[in-house]
Amino acid sequence: MVHIIGHRGGRNLWPENSLSGFRKLGQMPVDGVEFDIHLTRSGEMLVIHDPTLDRTTDSQGLVSDLSPGKRREISLKDSDGEAIPTLEEVLAVFRDTPLELHIELKTHADGTPYEGLAAKAFAAVERLGLLERSILTSFHPDVLADIRKAAPGIRTLSSFDAKSAERLGLASGLSLMKQCSDIIAIERSLLQAKWDEITKLVPLDRLGAWVPNEMSDLEYWLAKPIRQITTDRPDLALQARR
Repeated sequence: MVHIIGHRGGRNLWPENSLSGFRKLGQMPVDGVEFDIHLTRSGEMLVIHDPTLDRTTDSQGLVSDLSPGKRREISLKDSDGEAIPTLEEVLAVFRDTPLELHIELKTHADGTPYEGLAAKAFAAVERLGLLERSILTSFHPDVLADIRKAAPGIRTLSSFDAKSAERLGLASGLSLMKQCSDIIAIERSLLQAKWDEITKLVPLDRLGAWVPNEMSDLEYWLAKPIRQITTDRPDLALQARR
């Protein structure tokens, strides 16, 4: 059965990367959740997608510049005054669920990795006894290599899209990602266009597609013999799988 992973907690249903959305997703019979973490200068791991606050909150500026506790004064857009959650708060939501946790390690706005983020994320999931259900993910080979060093034994996932293929080469990039990750999740249009070439390089049980959201698209990918899909509409994905 193809796993259904709620992208940013299911961002087309409720505010992305919000505690309310995570709680609602945790009550659905999906297989996993995907969310993103940034590191502030004060050492807080915050669950937010962008390196800036502008798109998803009522504030502006770099996430990394937030002082300790400042996140509590910032509200997520389209929410009832919800603050940006910490990694620990999100892990607590899913601690007593069976869901797989796909934790994407983001980078600074210039694309450079956060120093020490892999080790800190590993320590957080280990502290809560969630190592077996956690997967650390990234688009960047150097971040994935850092995870391998700092978080031995935890599973890894590499995200791959047309920009990755342009930057690294399709075949060479996928070969590199295979060396530093257990799962390779590929943007759906690239995966569809290069299906034969990609599936010669990546075993189907290590392959995922992101982010199909329409019913016809969901049905198409759920019928493929791949490991997982990551979607903004986990409700539709469950309908399609049934």
